[in-house]
Amino acid sequence: MEIIDVVLLGILQGLTEFLPVSSSGHLVLGQYLLGIKSPGNTLEILFHIGTLGSVILVFFYDIKKIVLTLNEKPTQKLLIFISIATLPAMIIGFVFRHKINNLFESVNSVGYALCVTGLVLIFSSRFNNNDRKHSLFSSAMIGLAQAVAIIPGISRSGMTITASLFLGFSPKESAKFSFLLSIPIIFGAGLLGILGLQNDNTFSLSIILAAFFSSFLVGILALRALLKLLELGKFYFFGIYCICTGLVSIFI
Repeated sequence: MEIIDVVLLGILQGLTEFLPVSSSGHLVLGQYLLGIKSPGNTLEILFHIGTLGSVILVFFYDIKKIVLTLNEKPTQKLLIFISIATLPAMIIGFVFRHKINNLFESVNSVGYALCVTGLVLIFSSRFNNNDRKHSLFSSAMIGLAQAVAIIPGISRSGMTITASLFLGFSPKESAKFSFLLSIPIIFGAGLLGILGLQNDNTFSLSIILAAFFSSFLVGILALRALLKLLELGKFYFFGIYCICTGLVSIFI
């Protein structure tokens, strides 16, 4: 694989990881449209590690606050809620990992999933938000929404933010919890990928660095843009995009 192909896919990953349009689905479409043969999960894991760095940088002060207040009850509760919300995706992802991997080969499946994502995002505009506090129930519901997003074409951020809005959280809190929730998921996938890379000579160091930095830098810009759009109440605009992209994917 040429380094320019890796950079293009890294830019695509960085843009779509945080925008609620499904990064996994767009990687499938990007590989198809660019005529790039899928190298398997290793390259996608490298992209995810880059976007993990984006989350850590953008939410650095929130993460720093969590680390410095680990002995305080509110922080301990938050970590419990994040753990509960993480479990469904981890369990379902492990049990159905082989079937899910097969979906990465189907552009049509991604198209249908993108249409579902689009409808969910448009529906999110109907919710009235307030300052609800997290609970075991809300964490479990958000976790189930995240688990559904294991399917390529279903947006993780779209599902978790919409679930939070539906449960009554403010847009700011919905986004913050969604992206804090992404850290253990991306870290876990990245750790497994790094262990696998020890015996993987498929990619050179330049390819690995290109994958990381392209997704990392673009991811920062995309994440800041999404937070701004949430403040402006324009979240549902992405729904229209997902439906249009999904329909094109189904018929190409």
